[in-house]
Amino acid sequence: MSREILLLVDALAHEKNVSKDVIITALELALASATKKKFESGADIRVEIDKDTGEYETFRCWTIVEDEELENLDAEITLTDERAKDKEINDVIKEKTDSVEFGRIGAQAAKQVILQKVREAEREQILNDFLARDEKLVSGQIRRMERGNAIIEIGRLDAVLPRDQMIPKENLRIGDRIRAVLMKVDHTARGPQLVLSRTAPEFLIRLFELEVPEIEEGLLEIMSASRDPGLRSKIAVKANDQRLDPVGTCVGMRGSRVQAVTSELAGERVDIVLWSMEPAQFVISAMAPADVVSIVVDEDKHSMDLVVAEDQLAQAIGKNGQNIRLASELTGWELNILTEEESDKKNQEEYSSVSQLFIEKLDVDEDVADILVKEGFTSLEEVAYVPEDEMNQIDEFDEETVAELRSRARAAILTDAIAKEEKVAEPAEDLKAMDGMDADTAKLLASKGIVTMEDLAELSVDELLEVVKLDEERAKSLIMTARAPWFA
Repeated sequence: MSREILLLVDALAHEKNVSKDVIITALELALASATKKKFESGADIRVEIDKDTGEYETFRCWTIVEDEELENLDAEITLTDERAKDKEINDVIKEKTDSVEFGRIGAQAAKQVILQKVREAEREQILNDFLARDEKLVSGQIRRMERGNAIIEIGRLDAVLPRDQMIPKENLRIGDRIRAVLMKVDHTARGPQLVLSRTAPEFLIRLFELEVPEIEEGLLEIMSASRDPGLRSKIAVKANDQRLDPVGTCVGMRGSRVQAVTSELAGERVDIVLWSMEPAQFVISAMAPADVVSIVVDEDKHSMDLVVAEDQLAQAIGKNGQNIRLASELTGWELNILTEEESDKKNQEEYSSVSQLFIEKLDVDEDVADILVKEGFTSLEEVAYVPEDEMNQIDEFDEETVAELRSRARAAILTDAIAKEEKVAEPAEDLKAMDGMDADTAKLLASKGIVTMEDLAELSVDELLEVVKLDEERAKSLIMTARAPWFA
């Protein structure tokens, strides 16, 4: 009988292209399932097959659990049981029992266990083989539609194209062959499920890689992409070989390459943008076909103000903000569109604001403040800490004036810092109105950054006692009162 088991394991492993371990595990489960019929329904029966000889043994098992966790008397015992002597929680006690004969397992349930395990292993093997090929762009045939989702047959695998990952307004039908990009692998109760997308920017990139051989050869590189699926998209390309025109190469002879991509994307219009390592130049290219008059870069906020002519405003923004949104996603910068009139107004407001700052903080007249602003100074820190040589180059200022301005700027910065430290936050109304709270304690808490009831509720007793000196019992009471809304 042991030889029969080994022959079956070899035959199934070869036929189904799965490991012998999978078949042995399936057989152990099948034998255990057949043996279980002789015991109580909750009994834990385990079978162990020797991989070398094919001999197998059957055990009835009990798991040691805590007294309060005891639920299944047929498969669990506690430490008070004699059989648990010298054992620990979660240990398993095995008791050998009679094994069923292998030739009499013919029960459908046992057969189903083996077949199910084999099918699962087959699916896992096919999936692993597919993933090992690293095919990002896949092609398959629509086999059926389920609740708006398309089930795509890709070789021996089935994948799902969710409704929200289909290009809007495209009419997909059973039998159609389509391309999509692999987005993720979902592990569901029915096994791993490939999830596809036709709306992801990566789909656009993969299509260009398919149509433009120079990309695969490394002569061209797609740096980023953004999409409004079915309507419009942008890709940024750069040439690694300076002899190539990256935009022209992607467009192709008479537009053949970009037209092939557009056809696959249900007519989606594609703008091909020349990438630049200079962010401002890249943004100007990304805004095409709109012309940018001037650009102001704010590195701290990672944003840019783009100034366009009045007659270019609608084109720069695009329908429903499409052009500016796609350009922003493509470049990774927050973009703001301004007309020349709006830009002049904003500049004037900023000019006046900075000028007034210098008049107040440096105690200078309007003329001196205007000179600083025109020379590009925008903050007290710049006046205080830019190299002295740079300020000495301002024609209107002599060395004595420069030294005085720098001294006043440093003094103003120090004064502001001290005032900021001394400023005590006012406690919020909900903190002041809490049961057990008094005005002095509320102010003390606010001075330590505990301004609201929520701030107090999020602290532990130890954390509160580290911040302020309170009686431990009172600290506990205040925290529990602050947490009361959580349990309401």
